[in-house]
Amino acid sequence: MASDKELVRRLLRRAGTTYAQEAGIRLRNQPMPLFQLLMLCLLASKPIDSAIAARAARELFATGLRTPHTVLKADRQTLIDALGRADYRRYDESAASQLIDLAQTAQTNYGGDLRLLAERGGRDLAAAAQALKTFTGLGDVGASIFLREVQDVWPWARSTFDDRALNAARELGLPGDPRELGALSQGRNAQLAAALVRYAADAGIRERMAE
Repeated sequence: MASDKELVRRLLRRAGTTYAQEAGIRLRNQPMPLFQLLMLCLLASKPIDSAIAARAARELFATGLRTPHTVLKADRQTLIDALGRADYRRYDESAASQLIDLAQTAQTNYGGDLRLLAERGGRDLAAAAQALKTFTGLGDVGASIFLREVQDVWPWARSTFDDRALNAARELGLPGDPRELGALSQGRNAQLAAALVRYAADAGIRERMAE
């Protein structure tokens, strides 16, 4: 167990930045950061580099688009321009439309407060995933990213490690059971989940971990 803990510490040092952190989101159980995370998850759901998705989210936030109200108040071209500045060009028009739909659904269904999504689903993972997938453009991938990233803010969502994270854990010789894996994170489940996904996606991280 001690060797597993040391391996987790090394992995967190090398790759433990969450995707929310990379996008500049100070994630808390409050309406604005939860909606910002939802925006990021939509952008990251496309077949595009995660760094570009994070950069696009930062650009949108810098433009002042951080809540359902501000997204709905902006014109579509403002979103397209922000995405273009982040080199999120291949999907900029479709993503802009989906972000507007996302904001409308968040405002209509939850009054802009995604904490209600958790409450209405009885703080159940399956129910939360299903509710997240009702947002246009999110799907299985986006719902998985959201729950993976939010788990340290929504403790009932621990331990959320998707298949990519679990496969990476097994490759590293770590437990393949989500709860056993979460016990090794010392309360940093979201960071460990992100680190495992980064390990799976980045050959450079795999090489550094093998040193």
